[in-house]
Amino acid sequence: MPDEIDQERRRFFGATAMAFAATQFGLMGPAQAQQATGEPVAASFGPLKQIDAGVLSVGYAELGPADGPPVILLHGWPYDIHTYANVAPPLAAKGHRVIVPYLRGYGPTRFLSHDSMRNGQQSAIAADIVALMDALGIEKATIGGCDWGARTANIIAALWPERCKAMVSVSGYLIGNQQAGKLPLPPKDELQWWYQYYFATDRGRAGYEKYTRDFARLIWQLASPQWNFDDATFERSAAALDNPDHVAIVVHNYRWRLGLAAGEQQYDAFEQRLAQAPFIGVPTVTLEGDANGAPHPNASAYAKMFSGKYAHRVVTGGIGHNLPQEAPQAFVDAVVEVDA
Repeated sequence: MPDEIDQERRRFFGATAMAFAATQFGLMGPAQAQQATGEPVAASFGPLKQIDAGVLSVGYAELGPADGPPVILLHGWPYDIHTYANVAPPLAAKGHRVIVPYLRGYGPTRFLSHDSMRNGQQSAIAADIVALMDALGIEKATIGGCDWGARTANIIAALWPERCKAMVSVSGYLIGNQQAGKLPLPPKDELQWWYQYYFATDRGRAGYEKYTRDFARLIWQLASPQWNFDDATFERSAAALDNPDHVAIVVHNYRWRLGLAAGEQQYDAFEQRLAQAPFIGVPTVTLEGDANGAPHPNASAYAKMFSGKYAHRVVTGGIGHNLPQEAPQAFVDAVVEVDA
């Protein structure tokens, strides 16, 4: 076992060093990163850490110097921290303290109390990350996110701008509210949200619980139709969905969006503020893949929601919804740009 661990460590640091060197000397551009999306990902986070924060015991990866400028990277559904497997090491190599937590309902993250509501509403997840920052002694961080993680980053930037130095958000402005969620969309747009309506039924909850991995794989394929991920890459992330609270959190999240499930009273004031579609004033870079198959707003519709320094980038080469994993160098570049 020690020899196997040592070999894995050598492979990890060797891959990280090569990636960092290629980046430093301009040998790894976005096109090369995108062409490699069908390859097995060599990077690994190594031993995880665990800390009590708010209502959770949060599992997280930490890379880079403890005194470096903090960067927090947030995954979405149905993904996990390995969305940033090839993003976190280069940022750490540039001197950042990189924190990559498992959201509630994923991986080793657990509720501290059996009595806590398995609540998936948007402001609860954002409050988790603020509590994590408090527990880690991080006053302010650059926050990057994709899918649920992008929405969470948006909310922190809007409600707690003093905690967010800058932001990188895939698919832009994703803050929602229950009233907007009740409004019907054109049929073509409704079709993209099929899983949301599936989760609104008892049959959908039972189906997701029974076929969690099959469901997740299908979402990966639909959301990133040109991403040729292999079985090992998928299974590495799918293991995070074995969390005992995962199904409850996911189902509540989508039911809450439609107004079919109540949230918790302590988050009411946050949701009232978010329902006003607050502007985001922190420096922001938004990213979009040119082959994103998941529901997402048009960039022209949300540009006006960013009142501070702002830039938008389209990442080409068949890049889908899970952009940080499919085009890691583009995400690294965006974090470095906005952090500066």
